[in-house]
Amino acid sequence: MSSRPAQPFAAAPSSAAERAPTAQDAAFSFPASLANTLKLCWEKASAPGEWNLSRADFEAALARSAAHRFAGASAKPDSGAIRRYVEGLHHADLALACACSAGSEAAWEFFVAQFRQELYRAARAIAGGGDSDARELADSLYADLYGLRESEGKRRSLFDYFHGRSKLGTWLRAILAQRHVDAIRRARKLEPIEDETGIENSAIAERAQTAARSQPAPDRAKYLSLLQVALAAALAALEPRDRLRLAYYYANERTLAEIGRLLREHEATVSRKLERTRRGLRERVDATLRREKQLSAAQLQLCYEYAREEWPFDLSGLLRATETAANASGDDS
Repeated sequence: MSSRPAQPFAAAPSSAAERAPTAQDAAFSFPASLANTLKLCWEKASAPGEWNLSRADFEAALARSAAHRFAGASAKPDSGAIRRYVEGLHHADLALACACSAGSEAAWEFFVAQFRQELYRAARAIAGGGDSDARELADSLYADLYGLRESEGKRRSLFDYFHGRSKLGTWLRAILAQRHVDAIRRARKLEPIEDETGIENSAIAERAQTAARSQPAPDRAKYLSLLQVALAAALAALEPRDRLRLAYYYANERTLAEIGRLLREHEATVSRKLERTRRGLRERVDATLRREKQLSAAQLQLCYEYAREEWPFDLSGLLRATETAANASGDDS
């Protein structure tokens, strides 16, 4: 079963946030037939030179991620399953995590600039207290992310546990939520039981669980509906060949090489045009929601947050219909 998202816009589901690399991870190696796929993943990562991240280190992170994904599988995964998995990772986020883990000051400065405010916003939503509580929760991650602690003589960074299956921001929010729950559980051990029923402690546990998952919101359905309409319109506005390329990749789950043969394009060209189309879709959706629906920046962010938490849209059928229509008209000839 493919781990590729069923549509091109939602983040892949996140796995356990903090799972230590194992000897099995280190022993994983990619089939030689995937050399070009690994090269494309490295190109998509686009790691700046000042991060001093080598391609070998990045591919080692890809191997750890694949080992984690297929650990415990009843049968050894074939090269096609591995290829689909690594192609669907968040390569730029994984490269940033690798560089930070390796101790790159430039990468760390980039991470702080990009994620500091996002961490504070997430901490405020999770902790539900004042700014000081939120900052304390968010700041508690920095030492572990930077890797101040050592294990077996080696500096260990929390970034070592990031496998690229979800976006880095999503993974960080999951860790914040879990740590908030853990802190409340530790506090519970020190609290007296107010009565024989244990009502107060049950309430605390329930509050922690609620903080760790998405809060139901009365505007969730409205925002998801607006996002669905905007996405459908953005897809309809694409050039037929761009829609066909999306349909081949996401609905039909064809490889980049297969799409290249069908559309008579180089594999790298297919990858580059898919990325360009995804960016274009996001820009069109943003413009629609801002200008036509009059959503604020905060409301727009909510739309995407809700979509990342739950993706209720079946766009695969629409994309498959696009493929069928294009094939019938000879657009892929």
